[in-house]
Amino acid sequence: MNKLLLSLALGLAATTATAAEPDTAALTMEARQQVKAFGGELLQTVQQGMKAGGPMAAIPLCNTEAPQIKARHSAGDWQVGRTSLKLRNPNNAPDSWELATLKSFDQRLAAGEDPMKIDASTLENGQFRYMKAIPAGAVCMNCHGQNLQADVSKKLSELYPADQAVGYLPGQLRGAFTLRKAVATQ
Repeated sequence: MNKLLLSLALGLAATTATAAEPDTAALTMEARQQVKAFGGELLQTVQQGMKAGGPMAAIPLCNTEAPQIKARHSAGDWQVGRTSLKLRNPNNAPDSWELATLKSFDQRLAAGEDPMKIDASTLENGQFRYMKAIPAGAVCMNCHGQNLQADVSKKLSELYPADQAVGYLPGQLRGAFTLRKAVATQ
């Protein structure tokens, strides 16, 4: 009888300790949903600009709308953003974890991993952090590729004097979505 009670008590204690830890699988699923919504809205905005007048119409939209889209998607529990090893907007500079993660993403891509599946997460300092790679697609080449039109280069230089986010080939990693959410840990 004592062994049974001890087993039950130990089982309950283990369940209680585990229940206090954040559910990283559920947080990862939430983060992926946030990326889908945030990235989808960004892409839709770029596509609207491209349809309206090509890259010259899309660039001003990216410049003015992307920060507003980020703010809307950061209004709840999640803080969302984008970062890269080659920045267009210096406000998106990676912190130390993001920098290390971006470098690991490049290594994973070089090792043959599908760029659409490259992601990473961590729990640190009471926050769940998640990053999802952004592969450069065909539409990205208009403003991030190697052979930009002269008017596109000029406009980018006007809006982003320190722009480094050019010279990509399709399939390379343009950067990553980066998310964080405060979580209770013990």
